Amino acid sequence: MSYPRTTRPITLDDVPALVDVVVANRAFLAPWQSVREDAYFTAAGQRDVVRDAIDLAGRGLGRVHVILDEGRVVGRATLSGVVRGALQSCALGYWVAEDRNGRGLATRAVAEMLDVAFTELGLHRVQAETLLHNVASQRVLERNGFVRYGTAPQYLRIAGTWQDHAMFQVLNPATVSE
Repeated sequence: MSYPRTTRPITLDDVPALVDVVVANRAFLAPWQSVREDAYFTAAGQRDVVRDAIDLAGRGLGRVHVILDEGRVVGRATLSGVVRGALQSCALGYWVAEDRNGRGLATRAVAEMLDVAFTELGLHRVQAETLLHNVASQRVLERNGFVRYGTAPQYLRIAGTWQDHAMFQVLNPATVSE
């Protein structure tokens, strides 16, 4: 079955929809993200987030897309930390609104972001990390060819606590040596 695109590049026009979705999902996302200041959940805060995302893309350091369901913004997917030179790699992060979980949106969004990373950015590797108990996110990554390669102790400060993360990566099939 063919699906319409699930992501598109973020724009300043997305600010109102992003405010709605981050406010509605504040409690749902809190256990999976760094602690957010109250300003993050305002139009000004989301405008700053979007401007930073546009700047990131403009400097060639990543890409940020909104995740869509029936044309409605329901999440975000980010390629960040692009490293060139010998590494040719970046990190992937994503989230989907609670009421849109379990519909395959994250899986499709990750697939589209891998296409951006490998085709548009020409990268060799994409890495992603999940909390050890975030089995649903691990399944999304595995469905997209990611392989778990280790555990990083106290890797990121999530929900106010340094937490261990499962480390995943996927390599660009076009750049893998046979």
